[in-house]
Amino acid sequence: MSKKAERIVQTMLENDFFSQWLGIEVKALAPGSCLLQMVVRKEMVNGFGIAHGGIAYSLADSALAFAANGHGTHSLSVETSIAYFNKMMEGETILAEATEIHRSPKLAKYQVEVFSLSGEKKALFSGLVYRTGKEW
Repeated sequence: MSKKAERIVQTMLENDFFSQWLGIEVKALAPGSCLLQMVVRKEMVNGFGIAHGGIAYSLADSALAFAANGHGTHSLSVETSIAYFNKMMEGETILAEATEIHRSPKLAKYQVEVFSLSGEKKALFSGLVYRTGKEW
């Protein structure tokens, strides 16, 4: 892991109580990329007994934030979307891997794949961030 990116993400996580509630673990991190893991808990499932869509979305959004900010510039999402492919169940471990697609001085584009430990693709998230120019 990049030491600078690691310090930035640690600072972000200390103040991100929602990501803490999700139980997110950082598995890999570098400027422009991030791999997160979490377990779907009972309080995260909807009336159909499957993980609420917001759970995968939130995990992917955190991966986007950590990957984008890992460069050392405050970056904020301006547009995001997600497509779901397979359900997630209580007790299942899911991962989110963010990859930088493009970066300019003001904008950056990321793709985040959400998948299970077995590799089953659960969702695909796309995000555009605004790079503020303010350094961490």
